[in-house]
Amino acid sequence: MAVATKYVPRLYQKYRDEVVPRLIQRFEYKNPMEVPRLVKIVVNMGVGEAVQDIKNLERAMEDLRLITGQQPSIRRAKKSEAGFKLRKGMPVGAKVTLRKERMWDFLDKTISVALPRVKDFKGLNPRSFDGRGNYSFGIAEQIVYPEIDYDKVDRIRGMDISIHTTAETDEEALWLLSLLGLPIRAS
Repeated sequence: MAVATKYVPRLYQKYRDEVVPRLIQRFEYKNPMEVPRLVKIVVNMGVGEAVQDIKNLERAMEDLRLITGQQPSIRRAKKSEAGFKLRKGMPVGAKVTLRKERMWDFLDKTISVALPRVKDFKGLNPRSFDGRGNYSFGIAEQIVYPEIDYDKVDRIRGMDISIHTTAETDEEALWLLSLLGLPIRAS
């Protein structure tokens, strides 16, 4: 009888085998549970043009579903804004929260496939940490992901990616993400 082996994402293996020992050595953690780790990745796609045509939101949700492998949730306006013809409760975007294997696979795909395809890419901004060990950045075009068929794209949409960690400081988070391979520029 064959024993089924559990799928372990490639980037998680790198984290476990290479990154954790380097972080323990660098920050001299006494307990392995102190080592920072990834908690979740939130991918958000604002679709302001959904106010005029709901089809734009549906297309954006389909793109986000293809990229992340998970069904996005609709984000609605929290308050009315007359200048944008926006009413409270109208759909204005889509969001996906990734955890565990999907989170590691998405980050691996972003680091190794999507970011190298960004035009004139010089690295991510080192000042995009929030002060509590979380990092956010934006990608201007969804077409850098290989799942998106360029011929079927109706319009270019950007997305915000937020990486949440258990790091106490921005320095720990910078080391964690740099060791994982996220191309953050030197400050």
